[in-house]
Amino acid sequence: MAEKKKNTFDGIMQDLRKGHYEPVYLLMGDESYYIDQVADYIAENALQPEERDFNQNVVFGADVNAAAIVELARSFPMMAPRQVVIVKEAQALRSWDALEKYLNGTIQTTTVLVVCYKNGCMDRRKSVFKAFEKAGVVMESKKIKEWQLPAFVEKYLMSRNASIDPKSAQMIAESVGSDLSRMVSEMDKLLIDMPDDNRRVTPEMVERKIGVSKDFNVFELRDALVNKNVFKANQIIKYFDENPKAGSIFAFLPMIFRYYQNLMLTYYAPRKDAQGIAEFLELKSQWGAKDYLTGMKNYSGTKVLNIINKIREIDAKSKGLDNPNTSAGELTKELIFFILH
Repeated sequence: MAEKKKNTFDGIMQDLRKGHYEPVYLLMGDESYYIDQVADYIAENALQPEERDFNQNVVFGADVNAAAIVELARSFPMMAPRQVVIVKEAQALRSWDALEKYLNGTIQTTTVLVVCYKNGCMDRRKSVFKAFEKAGVVMESKKIKEWQLPAFVEKYLMSRNASIDPKSAQMIAESVGSDLSRMVSEMDKLLIDMPDDNRRVTPEMVERKIGVSKDFNVFELRDALVNKNVFKANQIIKYFDENPKAGSIFAFLPMIFRYYQNLMLTYYAPRKDAQGIAEFLELKSQWGAKDYLTGMKNYSGTKVLNIINKIREIDAKSKGLDNPNTSAGELTKELIFFILH
C-alpha cells in the first residue's frame, strides 16, 4: 500500500507551512536530519516567540518518564492557541505505558506532542506504535542511498534559490558522504557569499569552499576510468597517495563498484541508447547514461565482470582479509592497473 503523503517528510512539511499542526507526531528512523527538520520547524513556528516561555517544553527520553510527558501534554496553553511538547531521544524511554494510555484516550487537541525516536524505528508490532498511528502522524526517516545524494544536493540548493551542475553535485556527495546534517552545513558555506545575480555552484566554488580539488577527486578518477584515460587516472592516484584526505580507497571503491555493476546491467538493457539506458537503470536523467554508453565502447562484458570481481578482492584486502602488509596505496595502484589494462 502506498505511503500516505502526509506521513512523508515533504507531506508533513507542506502541512506545517500551511499552519496545520497535528496533535501527535512520532518521528522515527535512522536518518536524524529529517527528524530534526520537522521538530525544529514546529519549535520555531507553532508558537509566537512571546508564547514559548509558558507553552513550549523540550524534554529528553533519558531524563523523564512517560507519565511526566503525559502530564505536560494534558496541560492547557497559557494565553496561546496551543502548546508544544517535544520529546527528544525518545528511544531512551524505559516504559511507554502511560503514553499509550494517553494516545488511546482523550487527546489534548491544544497540544502538539512531538516524539523524536532516533537510531532506528519503534517496533511496529507493539501496541504503542499502533496507538501512535491511530492518534496522529508517524514518519519514518530513512537513510538515503549513496546514489541519491547528488539529487539531495540539487534539491536543497534549489530550495535556497541556487543551482548546481552535475559534476559539482557529485563532488560534494562523494566528499561529504551520507551525513545529511554535515552536507547541509557544507552547502550553506557555499550559499553565504553567493551574489543574488549568479546563484550557480561550480566545481571551482566547491574546491574553494569545501576543499575538494576539482581536478583530483574521486569523481574525476571515475571519469578517467570510464574514458580509459590512463595518464589522468595515474595522476589522480598519485595525488591521492600524497594527499590521503583527498581520496582514500574507502571513498572511491563503492563509487567505482556501483559504476561497473551498473555497466554490467547495461549490457542487458533492451535499448542501448541514452534514454533506454536511463530508464533501465532508473537514472534521474539521460545525462548519467552517457558514461555507460562510453563504458560499453571501452570495456567488454567479460572485462567488466572481471573488474567487479577484482574490486571485491581489493575491498577485502583493504579490510585486512588475506593481506598482511600491502598498503592502501599499493592496492589502489593494483586495482587501477587491472581496470585499465
